[in-house]
Amino acid sequence: MAHKTMPISITHHKPKLVVPSIITPHEIKHLSEIDDQGSTRFHVSLLMFYKYNSIMEDKDPAKIIKDGLSKTLVFYYPLAGRLIEGPNKKLMVNCNGEGVLFIEADANVELDKLGDSIKPPCPYLDLLLHNVPGSDGIIGCPLLLIQVTRFSCGGFTVGFRANHTMVDAYGIKIFLNALSELIQGASTPSILPVWQRDLLSARSSPCITCTHNEFDEQIESKIAWESIEDKLIQQSFFFGNTEMEVIKNQLPSNYGCTKFELLVAFLWKCRTIALDLHPDEIVHLTYLINIRGKSLEFEVPPGYYGNAFITPAAISKAGLLCSNPLTYAVELIKKLKDHMNEEYIKSLTDLIVIKGRPELTKSWNFIVSDNRYVGFDEFDFGWGKPIFGGVSKAESCISFIVPVKNDKGEKGILIAINLPPLAMKKFQEVVYNMTLENMKGVNII
Repeated sequence: MAHKTMPISITHHKPKLVVPSIITPHEIKHLSEIDDQGSTRFHVSLLMFYKYNSIMEDKDPAKIIKDGLSKTLVFYYPLAGRLIEGPNKKLMVNCNGEGVLFIEADANVELDKLGDSIKPPCPYLDLLLHNVPGSDGIIGCPLLLIQVTRFSCGGFTVGFRANHTMVDAYGIKIFLNALSELIQGASTPSILPVWQRDLLSARSSPCITCTHNEFDEQIESKIAWESIEDKLIQQSFFFGNTEMEVIKNQLPSNYGCTKFELLVAFLWKCRTIALDLHPDEIVHLTYLINIRGKSLEFEVPPGYYGNAFITPAAISKAGLLCSNPLTYAVELIKKLKDHMNEEYIKSLTDLIVIKGRPELTKSWNFIVSDNRYVGFDEFDFGWGKPIFGGVSKAESCISFIVPVKNDKGEKGILIAINLPPLAMKKFQEVVYNMTLENMKGVNII
């Protein structure tokens, strides 16, 4: 079932620009090739919901967060700048201190009344993260938009929208971590930000040396997907220990794979069945692999807040994926880890330059970003940890896995999926059937 939504009214105050609290360097900084690929040119949205806390009785979260932002931007001053385009559409940041957008808002409802609808896909996203006209472009627009919405009970939500070319999930995490620390009295963040975008820039003589299925575009398939893209509906699916155990039972005993590999294989197979494609149609599964902390010749510093991920894709004929046992899909996904090497990363950055910053394929591509361990549900601005924190919706064919608790308090993961209406109905049936009817299927939110 979909979220039960109630009509709510939110009063938005006039948006303001928040600038660094002291003068910061005015300079031009280049983005990396990974930052600057076609598929990062969009804004990613997060919502974090906080309950009333009597300790903070007379404190205004909007003022506290706004003041904290001003201090945080001293360290992350490029985020207060604006993107400009150089030769060959190369993105650069004009660090001009123009500021980030900040909105205060008041809701006429108690936070508790929203129930499960605070989880993705949140039906109130457009109210809790107001799109200021002209602010959501890539060039010349604010790189961050933050909205603090106060509820009538004393609870509040922080909506956070970031230009993806500047930051990935980890980058947002360390920025918000710095904000939290500075709000609570620290003079500097525990992790100092690092720019160093040249780490993930193309070689002086770019050369594609690896296979990059994630950019293979089949024109007919792309047109077929784009023809249904504006008709997609979105629903979320919860997987707790019980659901994962039932899916795991479809594998041979002692078969080794991670929980993530198993779940993504299962979803990819169900999604492909639901789309009802021709058996010879090629389908893709692309998943974002964070390259921080991996044993590479070069090391991505802990304070690096730019995009530091690769996007290898598994491919299969739709008929083979749908008719084979689940292990077939799992094995294809397990092989993606083989791409975690320096040559693949260099080949990817070179391809982005050679092919003119292409987007990831839209040819029946299921793109998954694993946000289980990012920690968007842990930021404390003085009111304690949020009751939910994470990416608030799926984006076209990109789904985000977020950690949640269900209504029984059980920990699990939630993933929002975008599909056309008929395919969504079939997807629910397939998931239900593949997770055993006597278990009553997977919890659909």
